[in-house]
Amino acid sequence: MADKSFLNWPFFETKHRELADQLEAWCSKNLPVDHSDVDAACVKLVRDLGAAGFLTYSAIDPDDPKALDVRSLCLIRETLARHDGLADFSFAMQGLGTGALSLFGTPEQQKWLLKTRKGEALSAFALSEPRSGSDVANMDMTAVLDGEEYILNGEKTWISNGGIADVYCVFARTGEAPGAKGISAFVVPATVKGLSISERLEVIAPHPLATLKFENVRLPKSALIGDAGAGFKLSMSVLDVFRSTVGAAALGFARRALDETLNRVQSRELFGAPLFDLQMVQGHVADMALDVDAAALLVYRAAWTKDTGAARVTREAAMAKLYATDKAQEVIDKAVQIHGGDGVRRGSVVEGLYREIRALRIYEGASDVQKVVIARQALNGG
Repeated sequence: MADKSFLNWPFFETKHRELADQLEAWCSKNLPVDHSDVDAACVKLVRDLGAAGFLTYSAIDPDDPKALDVRSLCLIRETLARHDGLADFSFAMQGLGTGALSLFGTPEQQKWLLKTRKGEALSAFALSEPRSGSDVANMDMTAVLDGEEYILNGEKTWISNGGIADVYCVFARTGEAPGAKGISAFVVPATVKGLSISERLEVIAPHPLATLKFENVRLPKSALIGDAGAGFKLSMSVLDVFRSTVGAAALGFARRALDETLNRVQSRELFGAPLFDLQMVQGHVADMALDVDAAALLVYRAAWTKDTGAARVTREAAMAKLYATDKAQEVIDKAVQIHGGDGVRRGSVVEGLYREIRALRIYEGASDVQKVVIARQALNGG
């Protein structure tokens, strides 16, 4: 059983501890799911998470709008990731895909949230392009105003939930100014004419990913989220909220790796004694436990800081995401090493964690990009 003592830290309130207990009970009964058909599994996970009420945390309630509780988002992602990486993915995309609508959407646009919060619609966040991943300002996709409509042309790639989402938050160049200041965001139903899936992308930890193609996609001006030309700032505000949750997912993977390792070193014998009796193994376990706690402190500091009123947590979120994902990779690698041959056997828990963790060091801001963000924040006084 994963360590739960962190729930007594002052970052949390009673409601967070109750949420953690409720979700743990649900996960124990419902996870992991069958991953043989990833698309179907994600659709079902969203439906089930919605029916259980956990997706209400992924977006604001349009009828009673309150700020997103980032600590709850992090707790949910950590717990789901510890049980099943695909469950974490399914929850996360409901939040990230609708983040712009929660923060900046009009009442009409926020009607989508009534569906996504119930698991009746899947959402996606379409920012990356073939030529611009980390360099968002280098975006090629265009949205040209034509009377009362915008016409979208271009491609988006590495889009999570691509091909199964019902609604996309799409970023395109509208040209109000050069670079990042000329980008806008749009809410795009998956059924709109001219939008197609040009490629499904296979990765080491199977998730639904795709390249989207936009050919003269016409959208009403009412599809614009926020102000024209404010898309880059809008996207960074969304990532400011959800970047900490990526660290939380990594933390969940790391906790599971530590749990599996503790079981292994106590049950496995080597040279006539438990594996744990080897001082080298004790050293590895100590490093793993230390990295897990340090990552948790950074993740929940960032979440608490945002929840207690900070306008931006760029520095805190970048630190949490960078440290938690990088250290989770190290923790899981140690778990694989300690498990020996079983650690690389396809289908084993730690082998699955090894494949799951790698992508987290890339998406929503690669580790090297986070270092640039942190350095700039430090130079500017935080």
